[in-house]
Amino acid sequence: MTYRVCLVCMGNICRSPMAEVVLRRTLENRGLGGSVVVDSAGTGGWHAGDPMDERALEILARHGYDGSAHRARQFTEGWFDRYDLVLAMDRDNLSNLRRLSPAGARVRLFRSFDPASPERAEVPDPYYGGREGFEEVLGLVEAAAEGVAKHVADEIH
Repeated sequence: MTYRVCLVCMGNICRSPMAEVVLRRTLENRGLGGSVVVDSAGTGGWHAGDPMDERALEILARHGYDGSAHRARQFTEGWFDRYDLVLAMDRDNLSNLRRLSPAGARVRLFRSFDPASPERAEVPDPYYGGREGFEEVLGLVEAAAEGVAKHVADEIH
């Protein structure tokens, strides 16, 4: 059985692709890389086909991650059938996803898997800020990725 996770932000060039790269590595480190497919997308399509934001790439590379293969995509209603779990980076995108989702779709906030975060915590959008915002996002994503990996491990075992 292959378990499938999709991480979703607004444009799919900052937060969700950073989370995709980090979660993929976290799952591989737990021996789950062959059992879980991790993707990302945006609720908007204006960046479709674009690479990850260069600041996100730089921060990831500085911490030993490679996001160079990423190309932005837009999440559409038909995608819910593809994924076991869809995780939004913030409440706005969570609302957008829930409007699209069929009954029973598993849609949650990404940071809801970080036991140290407040219940409705979000991953803030760093796009209009400086590199320090991308560093903050990476830290938040790494913390939540551990919780997501534990959840996925429990689901597939």
